[in-house]
Amino acid sequence: MDIQFTPDILKRLYLEEKKSTFDIAALLHCSENKINYWLKKFGISKRSISEAIYLKKNPNGDPFVFRMPKTREEAILFGMGIGLYWGEGTKANGNTVRLGNSDPKLIRKFMDFLVTFFAVDERDFRYHLHIFTDIDIKKACQFWMDELGIEENQFYKPTITRTGKLGTYRHKSEYGVLTIYYGNIKLRNKLIEIVPM
Repeated sequence: MDIQFTPDILKRLYLEEKKSTFDIAALLHCSENKINYWLKKFGISKRSISEAIYLKKNPNGDPFVFRMPKTREEAILFGMGIGLYWGEGTKANGNTVRLGNSDPKLIRKFMDFLVTFFAVDERDFRYHLHIFTDIDIKKACQFWMDELGIEENQFYKPTITRTGKLGTYRHKSEYGVLTIYYGNIKLRNKLIEIVPM
């Protein structure tokens, strides 16, 4: 028996419930090509590949919730967080929130900013350590774990650069430069939208 497709059914499944064409085809016992045909027929625009990937990774919706500061203290933290991102963050990457520095207090402030105003789970943060060859890697990792309260499994493989003529920079990066990563394109775009005054 041929399934009677209606705009309401497809809009509900594809737009409201955010199901993929593959999932809808399985649910309605037909081919994915048929779902694509009826979406086009009913004028329902398909999601881009990046939107489809995002939904697949976040089936329950965005893993963050943005809110504005409520107190004077929160307003200071909010301003610091935005300033840090615009001053120290990597904005060229379109998919990930990144900020690197050799000062754990600065990294901690940025973490607090993301947790406080975006309800980000700290367990979802990832970290990349860039050190020189004359720095003990285990000691450096332990330093950052102790300072920030992070777990060893949150680290990416470190980048090790051959020690050269470092000048005063060597003293500043005794434990390397740590970059914090949070992989979410919508959060990254939200931070870009918030232009510092």
